[in-house]
Amino acid sequence: MDADFQAPTPAADLARDNPIRQPNESVEYRAARSALLAQEIELRRHIARVAEQRRELPPGGAAAGDYRFQTEDGPCDLAGLFGDRQTLVVYSFMFGPGHERPCPMCTNLLGAWEGNAADIGQQVSLVVVARSPIEKLVAWKQERGWKNLRLVSDLNDSYSRDYHGVAPDGSDISALNVFTRRDGTVRLFWADEMGEETADPGQDPRGAPDPAPLWMVLDITPEGRPGGWYPKLDY
Repeated sequence: MDADFQAPTPAADLARDNPIRQPNESVEYRAARSALLAQEIELRRHIARVAEQRRELPPGGAAAGDYRFQTEDGPCDLAGLFGDRQTLVVYSFMFGPGHERPCPMCTNLLGAWEGNAADIGQQVSLVVVARSPIEKLVAWKQERGWKNLRLVSDLNDSYSRDYHGVAPDGSDISALNVFTRRDGTVRLFWADEMGEETADPGQDPRGAPDPAPLWMVLDITPEGRPGGWYPKLDY
C-alpha cells in the first residue's frame, strides 16, 4: 500500500462528530439524522468511486459514421462540434420533425443546463442535437430565452440512430453521450446506458447521478418524486 495513503474516517464517526445541530430538534431526530448523514457520506464516496471508474474506461469505439449536422453557423461534422476542446458532450433532445413542440422533460433538463452552459463550455464542448430543422430549434431556443446552449440539427438521422436517440419505432429518445479525440480519432468515451431495461421495480427509468436538478431538489423533500408526474412546457 502507498505509504502516503490515508484511509478515510468511517462515515459513522464523521456523522457522530458532526457539530451541526438544528433548532429545537429532538433526540430521536438527531439519532435518525446522524444515521442518514452516514449514508449520505457513503453515497458521496461511492459517487466519487464511480466517477473514477468512469474516467478509467479504455478507449471506446471510433465514431466513423456519416454524421452531418446543421448548426446556427452552418453545416458541420461530428469532429467540428468539438471546436477547440478535446471532449464533446452531446445530449439528444426529443424534438423530432413530426413534433411542433419538444419533450417537456428534456426542456426542463436543458433549461437547467442553460444556466451552466457557459461555465461548462470553458472545459468541454456541450451540444444539444435534435432531428428537427435548425430553424425550428432556433425558434424554440428563442422562445425559452436560451442564450448559451448550442442546438444543432441532425441532418440525416445517422448520429441519432447510431447513438440511441431514436427508438426502433422511429420515435425520439433522450440520450447522453461523451466523445473524445485524444489520439486524433473521435471516439465514444461514455454513454448513458440506463433505461427501461435497467430500471428498478416501481421506478421510472433514471440515470445515476440524475442529470436533472429538478429531481435532486424533489428528492430532498418529504414528498419525494411524485409518481406519474412530469414537468410541462407551460403552467
